[in-house]
Amino acid sequence: MSTTPDPAELLALCEDLARTAGEHARARTADHGGVARTKSSAVDVVTAVDEEVEALLRARLAELRPDDGVLGEEEGSVAGTSGLTWVVDPIDGTVNFLYGIPSYSISVAVVSGSADPLTWTAEAGCVHAVALGTTWTAARGLGAWRDGEPLGPRPAPPLARALVGTGFGYTVEERTLEGALVAQILPQVRDIRRLGSAAIDLCLVADGRLDAYYEIGLNPWDMAAGSLVVSEAGGAVQGLTGGPASPAMTIAGGHGLVEELAAALRAAGA
Repeated sequence: MSTTPDPAELLALCEDLARTAGEHARARTADHGGVARTKSSAVDVVTAVDEEVEALLRARLAELRPDDGVLGEEEGSVAGTSGLTWVVDPIDGTVNFLYGIPSYSISVAVVSGSADPLTWTAEAGCVHAVALGTTWTAARGLGAWRDGEPLGPRPAPPLARALVGTGFGYTVEERTLEGALVAQILPQVRDIRRLGSAAIDLCLVADGRLDAYYEIGLNPWDMAAGSLVVSEAGGAVQGLTGGPASPAMTIAGGHGLVEELAAALRAAGA
């Protein structure tokens, strides 16, 4: 087993990787890469740029951290021997990227333990919103930042005055259930936003531009970096019944508000 690097060292590498990948994505915005393939449905697309960015990240990690594992959205998991795994989303918000909508990001995190959000420990992470020009970073025990400015705890409003972010899956079955759920939550909150990048949504909670966020079906690479930014900024990230966030449900926000939103989601049948 390799010695775990200093969290600050891991954080610096997360940011360097995300920014390098962002430069590649920015250079490819003119043609948006084109749709290379689809996944869960005809509207769940992968562009050539998603594949190029993940390949770039994996190549850099193979050079710089050859003993670490890698879990990525497009190429799956490769085990390592160091006890660390890099969890990467080459473009979070691919449909936005394809349409030229600026709410998309590159998410790079490193975790210790198993590559499972129910059991891992997130060590460092970076969410780089390429077109928005905003970068959020966090390291375990060191804090969280937006463009180098520290983020801290913020007073959470009651649910009735909360601006809440969410997202939807790609299959008809998922969207039918999620639409019924949001119809019950919407009358209980200030308003709901659907921006299209889970990693950005989580970071907007961390810096107070969303009060809370929930989504069913997030994958590990969607949440790894953003969840750490929330928790290191003094917020809470949990599942539906108070345990760790997982693909079953991710809820983020200020302490108190998260519990209130979770109760409302349970009452609505989530």
